[in-house]
Amino acid sequence: MKIDLGGIAVEVVKKDIENVHLSVHPPSGRVRISAPLRMNLDTIRVFAISKLGWIKQQQKKLREQERETPREYLERESHYVWGRRYLLKIVESNSAPAVELGHRKMLLRVRPGASDEKEEAIVEDWYREQLKQAVPSLIAKWEPLIGVKVRRFFAQKMKTKWGSCRSGSGSIRLNTDLAKKEPQCLEYIVVHEMLHLLEPTHNNRFANLMDQFMPQWKFCRAELNRLPVSHEEWAY
Repeated sequence: MKIDLGGIAVEVVKKDIENVHLSVHPPSGRVRISAPLRMNLDTIRVFAISKLGWIKQQQKKLREQERETPREYLERESHYVWGRRYLLKIVESNSAPAVELGHRKMLLRVRPGASDEKEEAIVEDWYREQLKQAVPSLIAKWEPLIGVKVRRFFAQKMKTKWGSCRSGSGSIRLNTDLAKKEPQCLEYIVVHEMLHLLEPTHNNRFANLMDQFMPQWKFCRAELNRLPVSHEEWAY
C-alpha cells in the first residue's frame, strides 16, 4: 500500500515486527516504511509526516549524487574493480578474449571487429569470475562463526538486489557488480545473506544478528551505496 505526503509517495509494508522503520533508497529517493501489523494507516501517516523534513533531506542528498553512466566500452572509459578505478584500453587481436589489470588500466583483449555487446559480455564474465574466486574463502570464514552451512552459491548479474538467499535449499546468490565495490561490501552482503539462513526476514531478530556478527554493517551498507551510484533501484 502507499500513502502520499504532498507529492512524495511512501510505500508501506506491514510486517511481524515491533517497531516502525523508515528508509530512503538510492538512487531515486524511494521512501519505504516497514510497520508492525497492529499499526493502523493513520498512525503510520502521522509518523511519516513527522519525518518529512528528514525524508526531503535524504532525497536531496541522493539527487546531488553523481551517477555512474552506462558503460559504452570506449577507450579510457572508467571501470571499477574492488573499489578502484581503472581506465579501459581495448586491444584487438586474434588471441582468446581476456581482461587484464595493469597500473590503473583495464586491458580488454577482443577479436577484431568485436561488437559492444560482445565486449560487455567478456567484461561481465570476468567480473563473475572475480566474485567466484573471492566468495569461497568468505563463506569458509563465516560458516563456523554463524553456525550455518552454505550448500551452493551463485554469482550472476542482478537488477534490483545485491544478493538473495533461499534458506530452504541453503543457497545464496550474489550480484556480480559486487566485484566493482570495496571488498568489505562483498563481505557485508555475504554475511547478510548467510544470516538469512537463520532468519529469513528483515525483522528485529535479523537486525540484532547483524549487530552481533558484524557491528560495522551499517557503515558497510553506506559504503555499498556510496559513489558511484548506478541507475538501478538497489534493494539494500
